[in-house]
Amino acid sequence: MKKLLFLLFIFIYTTNSFSQKNEITTYYFIRHAEKDRTDASNKNPNLNNTGKLRAANWGSVFSNIDFDMVFSTNYNRTIQTATPTAKNKDLEIQFYNPRDLFSKDFQLKTKGKTVLVVGHSNTTPQFVNKVLGNEKYLDIDDSNNSNLYIITISNKSITDILLKINY
Repeated sequence: MKKLLFLLFIFIYTTNSFSQKNEITTYYFIRHAEKDRTDASNKNPNLNNTGKLRAANWGSVFSNIDFDMVFSTNYNRTIQTATPTAKNKDLEIQFYNPRDLFSKDFQLKTKGKTVLVVGHSNTTPQFVNKVLGNEKYLDIDDSNNSNLYIITISNKSITDILLKINY
């Protein structure tokens, strides 16, 4: 009887362990590439030539990452930064509201996915901080377009790293 109870315990434990799926969500956050600053009154500038090169380089940097989704704010510079990667992965760019970072809808839509998010010098670190649940990262300096934040969520565990990727 003890052996039978022991075997039953092992069966229930293993079945329960396998049924608790370890869903991994990975976010890659970048700021848009260098923008055209020739017209200070333009609130929605395109990328300049350096920015176009950096956007293409992001596409190369991410060539071995199997993204499920690519998100951007609805601005020329972020869309143009996300485009090479989205095209390489045959994905459509989806838009997020920079005033509603890490919303419940976004969390549900991206759970268990590998996602690229393109934002701005202030929204990118704010978004990262929202995912982390603490204020770890400051706004990005206006001359810095090379930060890559990677956040991995596995069940209740969250890890993050900040890399500088120059082209």
